[in-house]
Amino acid sequence: MTSGTLPAHTAGRGVAVSLGASLLFAVIFLIAGLLPGWGAEEIFGWRVVLTLATLSCILPFLPWARADARALAVRVRRRPSLLALGLVAAGLVAVQLWLFMWAPLHNMALSVSFGYFLLPLSMVLAGRFFFADKLSVLLKLAVAAAGVGVIHEAITAGGLAWPTLVVCLGYPVYFVLRRKLGFDSLTAFAGELLLLLPLGIYFIVVGPHGIAGSGSSGPGGSGGIWGALSIGVLGGLAMALYLLASKWLPLSLFGLLGYVEPVLLVGVSLYLGESLGWSALLTYGPILLALFLLCVDGRRSSRPLGE
Repeated sequence: MTSGTLPAHTAGRGVAVSLGASLLFAVIFLIAGLLPGWGAEEIFGWRVVLTLATLSCILPFLPWARADARALAVRVRRRPSLLALGLVAAGLVAVQLWLFMWAPLHNMALSVSFGYFLLPLSMVLAGRFFFADKLSVLLKLAVAAAGVGVIHEAITAGGLAWPTLVVCLGYPVYFVLRRKLGFDSLTAFAGELLLLLPLGIYFIVVGPHGIAGSGSSGPGGSGGIWGALSIGVLGGLAMALYLLASKWLPLSLFGLLGYVEPVLLVGVSLYLGESLGWSALLTYGPILLALFLLCVDGRRSSRPLGE
């Protein structure tokens, strides 16, 4: 069975968990933007530590997690070079986790949001090139409509901001690397967080509210600790759902479902005070059309044969 011919019930579960992950990521984005006085690195540290802790509570209840962990350990023991590639994957995801915390604190939330709009196109191309995923007519139309919006944005903005490029180019490399290595499981992601744990603890300790920092209880101080803790826990749940979706869906469909998250992120960006001009209609209009076509295609694909 190829990645483009998954059973309907598996695809249905993948769509559901992908939508749940998108909602949680939007909530995390909002909380990060409401933590003045906190550095992105400190929030990143809490997210790494608490996401790993959350996954440690979730994984024992997943029947396949223990088998995945054993298989992962056996493969690394037989091929120690895989550990180096695991470090590369951990580094790639670390950049994305940090950027997601940094952008709403530095008025770059819209740039990151647009990167997530571009990401599905990048994922579709990655799926076609690396895994020979097949696209239905509606999915091809969705890609074309989204492409129109992307081209308009690139022309009117005089290019794409670096946070946009980091998101739309970095994540496909990360997911392709994981799938090619056979490390596209939630257990493998927990292993990546384990590799990042020392860095996360370091950022917590030296941050403004850490042991080596001021320990300030002013704006964003003791009150903001609950926000940072929430980001970590919600991050664990969101990544669990997101990586399950990447496992259960063809890479192209998984990528196109990514349009839901940036729609929510744009809403968060506007709430945090950033703005869009009227010309944005020519950017986001075609992209929203692509999302509609995606929903129609997903509904048709989930129907039992003969219905």
